[in-house]
Amino acid sequence: MISGSCYLPHPDKEETGGEDAHFICREEQAIGVADGVGGWADVGVNAGLFAQELISNSVRAIQEEPKGSFDPKRVLEKAHSCTKAKGSSTACIVALTDKGLHAINLGDSGFIVVRDGSTIFRSPVQQHDFNFTYQLESGNGGDLPSSGEVFVIPVAPGDVIVAGTDGLFDNLYDNEISAAVMHAVRAGLEPQVTAQRIAALARERALDKTRLSPFAAAAQEVGFRYYGGKLDDITVVLSYITSSTSE
Repeated sequence: MISGSCYLPHPDKEETGGEDAHFICREEQAIGVADGVGGWADVGVNAGLFAQELISNSVRAIQEEPKGSFDPKRVLEKAHSCTKAKGSSTACIVALTDKGLHAINLGDSGFIVVRDGSTIFRSPVQQHDFNFTYQLESGNGGDLPSSGEVFVIPVAPGDVIVAGTDGLFDNLYDNEISAAVMHAVRAGLEPQVTAQRIAALARERALDKTRLSPFAAAAQEVGFRYYGGKLDDITVVLSYITSSTSE
């Protein structure tokens, strides 16, 4: 699994670094994203610090996993229990094991698997209500890691995993991401460059005030008058599967 990433903070949050966080564990063949919930800013809390600590603790927990028995739920539980910063965030962790992709997703971050230009898997969004995502919080508030959905997905060499925060998936439809992946693969681009291109396209669409974005479509479905893209932090972590096992 060869991975690369791109992070574009919301233009208004560049000075503070935004509220997304992510990791790539090359040796353990794992990737992850977290999206700090921006509503905390109303009470003077930068939820990006919670997301960063959760991601840092996730990396440590992954490195402590027994060889050959990766358990994403256990990783997330350990990471969450060690995270003390104020705030809350989504979480998505994906690892390549000898069973295929072993993943957990909680909230509206997530991942897709692209094969031959088509999306063959998409992690479902978890939300309590429109724009009210499942989220981990320090202490007893928020949702628990046990609420995250766990997936085991067979993959093959040539498959591409695209993990991201809602800044990606609120602005690009799956078929647009798949088309961008296919174009990049055919052009022989590295994962890092592909991630940058997809993030740039998501930002371009986020700034488009007339196009029906996935977020706008979802908002209109529940009765809101919303048009165009949704400006947000955008994280893309992209992995090419070069082997079907962890060998």
